[in-house]
Amino acid sequence: METASNIPMPLTFLPFIGSAIVRPESMPAGLRWFAEYQPFTPIIETLRGLWLGTGTGSSAAIGLAWCVALTVVGYLWVHRTFTTGAKR
Repeated sequence: METASNIPMPLTFLPFIGSAIVRPESMPAGLRWFAEYQPFTPIIETLRGLWLGTGTGSSAAIGLAWCVALTVVGYLWVHRTFTTGAKR
């Protein structure tokens, strides 16, 4: 139970590797690829587009798809963990 708060710790660093601080175009090739295709980049680009009034393009739909996908994976993981744990 003590480690439950540490499981989402890697997710807290993803915005820093994404486009939150530096645009992916200015990053090295490997880091640029990761920054463009990680879950937080479309969400950040959507918020940036809404706040600046520049439009969101397809980043809003991609960000929403990432949110739904992560929610479904998390739900299935938790469901599997608690149903198998109850059988012990």
